[in-house]
Order: sequence, then structure tokens, then C-alpha cells
Amino acid sequence: ITGNTLRYKRYFDDFPVFPINNFWSEQLSEQNKDYVVQTGNEVIQRCLLMSTDPGDLVLDPTSGSGTTAYVAEQWGRRWIAIDTSRVAMALARARIMGARYPFYILKDSKDGQQKEAELTRTAASTAPVQNDIRHGFVYERVPHITLKSIANNAEIDVLYDAHQPKVLAALAELNKTLRHHKTPYKVIDGGRAGKEIKFNAKEGETFTMPSGEVVKAYELVEWEVPREIPADWPQQAHKPHADFWKARIERQKEIDASIAAKAEYEYLYDKPYTDNKKVRVAGPFTVESITPHRTLISDEKGNFAEPQSDAVPEVDFVQMVLEYAKTSGVQQAHKEDKITFDFLKPWPGELVCAEGAYTETETGQTKKAAIFIGPEFGTVSRADLAEATREAAEAGFHVLISFAFSYDAHSTELNK
Repeated sequence: ITGNTLRYKRYFDDFPVFPINNFWSEQLSEQNKDYVVQTGNEVIQRCLLMSTDPGDLVLDPTSGSGTTAYVAEQWGRRWIAIDTSRVAMALARARIMGARYPFYILKDSKDGQQKEAELTRTAASTAPVQNDIRHGFVYERVPHITLKSIANNAEIDVLYDAHQPKVLAALAELNKTLRHHKTPYKVIDGGRAGKEIKFNAKEGETFTMPSGEVVKAYELVEWEVPREIPADWPQQAHKPHADFWKARIERQKEIDASIAAKAEYEYLYDKPYTDNKKVRVAGPFTVESITPHRTLISDEKGNFAEPQSDAVPEVDFVQMVLEYAKTSGVQQAHKEDKITFDFLKPWPGELVCAEGAYTETETGQTKKAAIFIGPEFGTVSRADLAEATREAAEAGFHVLISFAFSYDAHSTELNK
């Protein structure tokens, strides 16, 4: 075997072997739980990465403390989490809103194009980017190196020729310093393995290798230089010996990088590259509820029964909220700031659906309040609040009181 094949045969001797089994021990390693049936992050991550791609939608109908949603958010998957317990939903919401995630480099981005060019040793793509997560991330990869990929890599010879003069110059300097060294050196590797080189042999004496190559009997060839310098070599040989190995290692690194870049890859989908200069938090999400006291009756086979004609008539949602507000008032952060309505009645507005009045505790002044009620199963947006505020102001109300199950993330920015 000659040429590149001989140089890089060592690749096929160094690959580690990892046994894969079906015993998932990750769940046993995570003992700090916020919820009694909380699943370990590693277990969900393993399932998620095996079965989905970035941008896919993940549904967890029994989400508990939100581990699936947490892991899906980290790995760029959309998610829907469902649970019957408000305690579980509160834990999941706080967990996701307070999380900080690594920022993975998107493949469909300028940074992703630069990173791909760096890894493949090619020119960066100039295609327009949309920062679309469905294209995935830039992942770490393991080169699948074969003799064919090495043999077809013409760049190896170019790199070898570029670095070889520096290697040969350092080797010549090393041989020059050893020329009059009297102690023979026993060769470990190559065609002269086991034979001794006498550095002080006569000028012009040669040795014929098994391959037919003729070399000087009193000089080392490249592959015969020991990695560790022998203790009996003269002091002046230390620097050229170090220079030789430095040049050879630089050449090897360049060639190794070329081999890895030109070979086929096995992508490590659990190891995307991260941008440590950016901190990522969860994107906007909503928490929505189905009114708990509205149920459908099912028979023993799970079939839903049709409502009976004498069933209790459905209560209007807006009227139900107004009745609750009239009875319970509005509890604010401090008990002394509770709003108790003097009266509450419908108002024919587009967004303002009722008007009320209450008396401020501190000043004793009566305030006219506009009532805005959000959708029964939806989320109130900042635009809804802004429009309702404008309508209330034009109608002469002092304050706007908004009732909603949830608000979008941008609603907190409405501070005027």
C-alpha cells in the first residue's frame, strides 16, 4: 500500500465503538422535580430528536409541569400542551417563561452560511436567507472517511506539496546536527526497522529500501524521526527536532481537515452549533381555557350524548362575567385597592360592552369605568387593548377595566 492510503490507514484503527441499548437511564439521573410525575428532560429530548424536525408541531395531551413544551421550545419545535390541572399549567407557564435557552445557529441564516462554509472548506453561499427554522440548524458532524474519499481528494496532494519544503528543511537541519554523532540510532519504523543508522558513516554510503528507494545510510528519512528525542542526542539537535515535528503536525492538521471536509458526514442532530453571544428565551405563547363547568355527557362506550330538550339553557358568556364582576368586584394587588361596583350595566359599544361606577377609597371620588371583556376561548392582544382604550376615552370614561383569561406578550408594552 502506498501514497495517501498508507498515510491515513490509521483513521480506520482509531474509531471508537459505542454500544446502543434500549435501557433509558436518563430518567433515573434527574431527581430535582417540581411536579410529582415530572419526566426527565433527557427522556423527552431523546424522543423529540428521533421523531421530529425543527418547526414541527408537538402535542402533549397530558403535559403536567410542561417538560415536553420546555424541551420542544429549546429545540425549535412548535408545541401544544394540555392538562386538566390549573396547578400543572401554572407550573408549566412559569417554567417556560423563566427559561433561558442556547441560541442554535440557523442553517437558513447568514451566520449559518458562514459556519457551513467554514466546516466544508468551501465558499460561503450567497443565496438569500429567510431565517426559516424549518431548514434546521447547523449541526456538528462526524466524517465518514473511506479509502475512496481519500483517494478522490485531490486537495491532499496540493497541501502536501505546500508544506513539504518546510518539513524537508527541518529534516535536513536535524541530519546536519547529527552528522558527527557517534552513537548509532536503531530505527523503529519503516524499511530500516530494527537496523542501526551510523550518523558518522562515510560520505556517499547508501541503503536500499525494500521498495527499491535508495537513501543515504547516515541520514534519517522523514518517517524514521522519533516522536520523542533520544536522551543521548546532542543538545543542538533539540531545536531542529522540534521544528521538524511542528512542521509535520501543521501539515497533518491541514490534510486531516481537508479529509474531514471532503468526506461524507454523519450529522449529530443533538449537537447544533450555538452562538454564545446571544441569549434566547421562549417565544410568545398563550394559555387558554375551556370553561370547566361546561361538560358533555358520554355513555359507557365513550359516545357523547345529544343534549336533552329540557337541559339547562346555556348562559351568555358576557352576562356571566358581568354577573361575577358585579358580585365579586375586581381584586387588585393590594386588598385596599379592591374595586366594588356601585352599578354595572350593558353599554352599546364595539369593544366596550358595559359601563360601571365605583368609589375610590382614598379620595371618595366616583369613577366611571368602561368594561372590556375578551373572548371566551382566546387571548387579548395589545391591539385590542389599544382600540378599547381609545373607544373608552372618546366616550368619556375615566378608566378601562379589561377582563380576559390571558393576554399576549406584547400587552405589557401598553403603558401609556
